[in-house]
Amino acid sequence: MKDLAKSGAVSADLATAFDASPNPYVLLTPDLRIAGMNDAYLEVTNSRREDIIDRPLFAAFDSGPGEEAPENVRQVKASLEKARDTRQRDHLALVRFSIPKKGPDGKVNFEDRYWSATHTPILDAEGKVAYLLQHTNDITELERLRRQHGLNDSETISALDAMIGGNVMRRAQLVQEDNRRLETERNRLIDLFMSAPGFVAILSGPEHVFDMHNAAYGHLIGRGSVVGKPIREALPDVDGQGYYELLDSVFATGEPIEGREAPVSFQTSADGPIQERFVNFAYQPIRDADGQVAGIFVQGHDVTDSVLAAQRQKLMIDELNHRVKNTLATVQSIAMQTARSHSNPASFAETFQARLMSLSHTHDLLTRSHWEGADLKDVLKHETEAHGCHRVLANGPHLALPPAAALSLGMIFHELATNAAKYGALSTTDGRVMVDWSVSEAPERRLNLVWREIGGPAVSPPVRRGFGSRLIERNVRHDLAGEVKLSYAAEGFEAELSVPLTKGQIS
Repeated sequence: MKDLAKSGAVSADLATAFDASPNPYVLLTPDLRIAGMNDAYLEVTNSRREDIIDRPLFAAFDSGPGEEAPENVRQVKASLEKARDTRQRDHLALVRFSIPKKGPDGKVNFEDRYWSATHTPILDAEGKVAYLLQHTNDITELERLRRQHGLNDSETISALDAMIGGNVMRRAQLVQEDNRRLETERNRLIDLFMSAPGFVAILSGPEHVFDMHNAAYGHLIGRGSVVGKPIREALPDVDGQGYYELLDSVFATGEPIEGREAPVSFQTSADGPIQERFVNFAYQPIRDADGQVAGIFVQGHDVTDSVLAAQRQKLMIDELNHRVKNTLATVQSIAMQTARSHSNPASFAETFQARLMSLSHTHDLLTRSHWEGADLKDVLKHETEAHGCHRVLANGPHLALPPAAALSLGMIFHELATNAAKYGALSTTDGRVMVDWSVSEAPERRLNLVWREIGGPAVSPPVRRGFGSRLIERNVRHDLAGEVKLSYAAEGFEAELSVPLTKGQIS
């Protein structure tokens, strides 16, 4: 201790009092090295200051030989580490620890001694453990007194022995062994608690103060430890969602409460977005020795992924039903309109089959993207590649189409390509089709597309409007909420489409 006084770690007065105490003390660093000791400690351990200062405690004193030595060292070390890690005083009621003594012949022998020990953490100004103070009492003479009387646990013993001898020491040993077992079981339960895959927490008192919680609970709430805080202070973002009131009810009535797929929203950072989660949970009352509710055990699982998956599956099923109905309605309309334009069954069958194949091609394209949409250029290529990719020249930016718009434009491109192959530019070897599109931003975002045929035969307006032109106009105006203009100039057919890029149309 004098060395610490010289270094300024302790005051000179404190060092003097420490060294003068008749009780044995040793001061240890947090890594269990000897930092100081008083004369009483040197005397009781039969050691010299210069031999043990700055040495690891268990290198200076190893409990000697014997089968029990490792367990004796483990007990002392575990008690010191517990005091250090918990910053709380820890006691050893009874431990056997041998002391080396040099005999007349110079040979070192180990003398068995029995000790009780108290380990006290000494904190610095920041609340961290600076030293550990070990205070020991040598109670070996009590054990020797019991042995001198020749008594054992099966015999009737005197009042004196009951007070200071074998029974006291035996009870102390049994209590210490029980405490060690309880500590081991407690640590095992805490390990299970902390590593549980579901979230768990223990709340105490009517204010629901966090006693402890595991990592899964911390992940759920999106913040660090909230131990020691009332729930209304720790989780203010849960206010108004009903969970405070559920906890109040469990504490007041003692009746457990369960919830399934319950939504709960957390704000994981001060300026971050609100995140909604879904949980299965149970609030179980914790009762004290008198049967009164002292706290609440919270347990459950985050089932957000499964809830969202179920919602998505239902949405997909509803969307599939909607698409099937729309597809059947489209097929019915195609059949009726084709029948009106083709009195010959063979001609009807050929045209009807071609239009169904066009619808099928676009469905295939959408299926590849799991019906999340398709690019305009891909839809155009899919519907016109049968006529030769070098004959339909596409020029425009990539533009993502949602499923409904992709189907409508697919049908439009099919009709335009079919008419061009029958009557227009694609009916001759030199004809070409130029397809240009762009996106305008003002006054609203719109798709502007032009289909222009060149190098084909002379064109004249049709005598009557066929199904193809009616389908194009209906799809643009009804399904896409746009505008269309069909021009039959002599040098080549031209179609101009203008479609708003609004939510629900094209994105």
